[in-house]
Parts: sequence; C-alpha cells; structure tokens
Amino acid sequence: MKRSLITLCLLLGSSLPAWAEADLPKADANRLQAHLQFLSHDLLEGRDTGSRGHDIAAQYMLSQFAQLGLKPAGDNGSYLQAIPFRQAYLVQDSAKLVLKGTGGETSLEYPRQYLTSASLISEVSQLQGKLVFAGYGIVAPELQHDDYAKLDVKGKVVVVLSGKPKSFPSEEGAHFGSGSEKSRHAAEHGAIGMLTISTPLAEKVRPYQNLLNYLHMPSVSWLKADGEPANQQPQLKNSAYFSQDAAALLFAGAPRSLEEIYADLEQDKSPAGFALPTEIEFSKRSEHKTISSPNVAAILPGSDAKLKDEYVVYTAHLDHIGFAKTVKQDKINNGAMDNASGSSVLLETARLLSGLPQAPKRSILFLSVTGEEKGLLGADYFANHPTVPLKSMVANVNLDMPILTYEAADVIAFGANHSSLQATVADAVAKLGMSLSPDPWPEQALFTRSDHYMFVKKGVPAVFLVPGLTSMDPNVDGAKKFGEFLHTDYHKPSDELNDNFNWRAAQRFTEANLQIGLTIANDPVRPSWNEGDFFGNTFGQ
Repeated sequence: MKRSLITLCLLLGSSLPAWAEADLPKADANRLQAHLQFLSHDLLEGRDTGSRGHDIAAQYMLSQFAQLGLKPAGDNGSYLQAIPFRQAYLVQDSAKLVLKGTGGETSLEYPRQYLTSASLISEVSQLQGKLVFAGYGIVAPELQHDDYAKLDVKGKVVVVLSGKPKSFPSEEGAHFGSGSEKSRHAAEHGAIGMLTISTPLAEKVRPYQNLLNYLHMPSVSWLKADGEPANQQPQLKNSAYFSQDAAALLFAGAPRSLEEIYADLEQDKSPAGFALPTEIEFSKRSEHKTISSPNVAAILPGSDAKLKDEYVVYTAHLDHIGFAKTVKQDKINNGAMDNASGSSVLLETARLLSGLPQAPKRSILFLSVTGEEKGLLGADYFANHPTVPLKSMVANVNLDMPILTYEAADVIAFGANHSSLQATVADAVAKLGMSLSPDPWPEQALFTRSDHYMFVKKGVPAVFLVPGLTSMDPNVDGAKKFGEFLHTDYHKPSDELNDNFNWRAAQRFTEANLQIGLTIANDPVRPSWNEGDFFGNTFGQ
C-alpha cells in the first residue's frame, strides 16, 4: 500500500508526504562492503593513475553501472572517457643550480637545499637570468592586492613567498595563493622562471623535511589535442622550492634581508618586491612517458520532460597512489578509505536511485574520475571535455574519503555556504534526522582541494560531502576518529579494509548522499550562487 502511494505521488509529479520519505530504499551494508573489498584489494595494487590496477577498477565500475541499466556517458557510446596523460620523472642526479651574487658563486645541493620536480614541457630544462623578489607573487584585484605593481620581471626569474597573506579569506586565498595562479601571473608578466621560498608558517604546516618523501613522485598532466600538456606555462623554463636556509642566500647583498621579510610576515604585512643582486644558472633533465587512464561515466535519465536535460553530477575519484617507495614490507597503498569508500558509496547511491519507482526529475550523472591524487586531473579533463553540455550541470556532489569508522549524526558539506546548496543539503539530511554542520577547518580551505573544485571553476555550484564529527554514540569522539585516520593511515599501506569500518556508518552516509541528490534533482529551481559570492562572481555561468 505504501509503495503504491509513493508510485502515485511520483507519477503525479507531487512531493512525497513527510511520512513516506522514510520508505525510500535503504542502503545495503553487504553491497557497500563488497564494493570496498574489491576496490581496495591487493590485486589492484593501489589503483595508481595509468596502472593496470586502476584499469581493473574502472572496468569494475563500468560493469556495475551497466548492471543497473544506466546510460553510457563516456566516449563514443561507452562508459569510459579515455584520457591521455604525460608522466614526467626527474633524473635525480641531473639537477644543477648555481647562484652568482656579490659574494661569488654558490652551488646549491639538491635535495637538501632545494627541491624541483620533473618538467612536463621539456626533457632538458635550462634557466639563466637575474632574480627579482615579487612578494607572494599574487595578483588579486578583488582583495586590492598586486605583487607585480611597479615591478619589472620581464625576462627575469621571480622569487616568491609560499602561501598567502594571513589576512586573506581562507578559501579565496587558497585560490589566489595556488601554484597554478602564481605561475600564470609570473608568465603573464614576462618572467622566465620561478623560485618559491619557504616561510616560518610553511615550516609549521608542512616542514621542508617532509617534502623529501615526494622526491620520486612524477609530474602528470593531461594532454591537449595538439599533444601538449594542459595547464602549463612554457615560458617558465624552470622552477624550484627553496628551504629557508637556502632562501637566505638569494637575499645576500639585497636591499632587505630574508629575516626582515619574515618579520613583515609576522605582522601580516605584504613585503614589496625589488630586484635582487643575484643571478641563477639552473638545469635538469626529465624523462617523459605517455600513459592513458579513464574516467567512468554513466547517466540515469530524468523523468521530467523539461528538467531531464539538466544534470546533478555525483563524483568520486577511483585512483589512489599505488606502491609505497619507502616501506620494506607491505608496499601497497590500498586506499580503502581514500577513496574506495567514496567510490562504493557512489555505486550504492546509483543503485538506490536507479531502483526508484520513477526516476528523479533531473538526470543524474555518475562520474568516477581518475588522477585526483595527481592534481584533480580526471575531473579537470571532464570539466574541459564534458560529455553533456556544461551549462546543463546544475550541481556537483563530490565524495572523497568519507571516514566510515563511526556512525555520524551530521554531515559536513564543504562549500555549501557559497550557494543555495546549503539550505538544500540541510533540508535533505534533516529527513534522516541528521544535521548539516559548518566547516570545522576553514583555515585548510578544503573547498578548493578535491575534484568538485574543477566544476566550481566552470561555474557549477558544488559541495564536498563527508560525515560530520558528531557521533551517534556519545561515547565515541568523531573528531578523534577522523584525526586518528589522518595521522595513522592517510596515504599509507595501513589504509586497507579492516575491522575499523563501521558498515552502519556507511549505510547512513549513503542514505544522506541519496537524499541530497534526490532533493536537488527534484527541486523545480536549480541551485544558484549566493549573491556577491567570490566563486560565483569569478566563475559563475
């Protein structure tokens, strides 16, 4: 009788009565566990981008979408969107860097004093030029900030501070202070190279010594139609990151010392740029390789004659980081929580939505992306090569590393405060007796750090959804559980399927994800950016 009433309400296009919301299908813990067990198995070898293990995982996602009868949304009528990538490895003993200043020549030692990554542009990188200090290297007219004002850097190498001014809003600052934005502005102002220097704050957040763990990581970029890597600045011939001790050498004999620059930062002053009495000679070699790795995309067509041409986009990254380089025993980074958990929730959400008596009014696009760990590359490729019209995407709900070790009473939706999605998500999870909690770590700017941000940059309102920190069990500290995972297992072989997983937590989070997508899909009004919001003004369609 209840099913008949639900069917009738859907057929008539009316909203479900409040009591009937509880009769929506429930997530299946066994299915969630089975998906996660397969996707995090040793046989997939950590699902690194371009690896055989990732290809197997992609075929698994494809087969699940096909079983549900979802419409292929990849290339040429398939579920797969094949992406060509360039993978570049630095020849470790090839990096040579010499500073020529008032005190003579100084050869710097790699990697003790500076770090550099493989070049995606050229296999042989050579840089020679005069140095110019350019503050943070940020141009942000919205925040009345321009480090290049009255500064001539044409044909020179810019030296920039890592990070951003303390006074910058966290999320907006993360955008302006990103490496991609700094490189773009350096190139646009005529620079031929860029050196980034560590700061006291950077050392607290991410010590230079910790960066040595990434020495052997390749640089990766998707390739454009002309075979060139995307999002690169060919004019910048070389780049490096200097430790604090090495950075002081750049300012020897300069109008101001590095200590004075650091003193400005303590007072949240943005030091003005000036020419440095130093030149650089810097060379290295890189080895290039072309690889391919797919996104997997499927569509549940909408049921409304008009709204079916609009899409709610669910994303979850399928890739992880493959083999550990410095571990002697278990070397496989299985990525159970990051992000086999999100991929499993994506699949179970797709099953629940496809099993409704009538499909949601808007269409649902399920997108399993590759290359997240390499810089959100699969999502960026899809956003630039969408298989449905970009303007038809009304919202993105992103699932990345939901911590499923405790049953949460709330959810966190990073970025919800920028658009009407905040009210939508709050209303949706309230149907499950859950609440929407504010971002507990605004200083980390997580809104800019996962796949959804590639959609934001195309003007699509988005949320990055994770379980909240309030546990249903008053004896369980959700924040502590979250922190334990980050400290002990994040990006380590210990992130594997074990008894810490709470399958009721997985069910509850999946049902919240279902309610959110269903609410967006059935709302007669598409989501919108808040009036005056920075991201809406900057990227809005």
